[in-house]
Amino acid sequence: MLRDLISIARPTQWLKNGIVMAALVFAGELSDTAKLERAILAMLLFCLLSSAVYAFNDLIDREKDRQHPLKKDRPLASGRLPTAPAVLLSLVFMGVGLMSAWWLDGYFMIAAVCFLVLNVFYSLFLKDVVIVDAMSIALGFVIRAYAGALVIGVPASKWLLINTLLLALFLSFGKRRHELILLADSATAHRKILSRYSPYLLDQLIGVTTASVVVMYMLYSFSPEVSEKLGTQNLFLTIPFVVYGIFRYLYLIHKEEKGGSPTKVLITDRPILLTVCLWLLTVMVVLYWV
Repeated sequence: MLRDLISIARPTQWLKNGIVMAALVFAGELSDTAKLERAILAMLLFCLLSSAVYAFNDLIDREKDRQHPLKKDRPLASGRLPTAPAVLLSLVFMGVGLMSAWWLDGYFMIAAVCFLVLNVFYSLFLKDVVIVDAMSIALGFVIRAYAGALVIGVPASKWLLINTLLLALFLSFGKRRHELILLADSATAHRKILSRYSPYLLDQLIGVTTASVVVMYMLYSFSPEVSEKLGTQNLFLTIPFVVYGIFRYLYLIHKEEKGGSPTKVLITDRPILLTVCLWLLTVMVVLYWV
């Protein structure tokens, strides 16, 4: 049972909560030990909260997951794990996460509550509203990024929030396309909203968000306001990694039929992983050593 409880908590998805650290890095505060500790603790709390959400979502979707070729083996969908332990895990993680968030910072706790409310609404009905389903997922990442700024007491950069929103939309539409192609005729049995999408529509949405991500990141990199705030004009050096990473992900979506799990792609695709590492290294060099 312990292994199944760990499985529904999905620790492999905790990488997504790394966005909480973005405000610390791009505010140039990484060398501030106190703020670094608060940001790390905030990230860990979002790991707890996201695990509570994953368990809740698996409870809601266990019948539909049985129609999915991969998700049917999940502990709740397969029947290996009773519902009671899953409910308890979700409530405990939610309670500990919120109480710890309140202890850490009042405004941060409000952001954590908004994150939970958004995800509960998503699990219950927003996931069945076309376009809004992807926007809800993207807003979850925006809340994480905003919470990361709140917890260290720095203004939330509009550039950070917009770039986070666009990138998350890009990944969300890519995931929908992967599900639609993978499940084919049984797609709507697993996820009703897939009946409202088509490969052509999703390709259009992915195309729009791809261009938006690249252009917005370039504008951010060349912004005089950003250069003055960060004390460097060299952030443009990170652009090639962003462009390649986006194009590589498009290749995986269209040619390798991947994209169902962005986290899995990050871990398993060596070019993507190398690109992200090089991007992070370049950001650190530009912001802290040049």
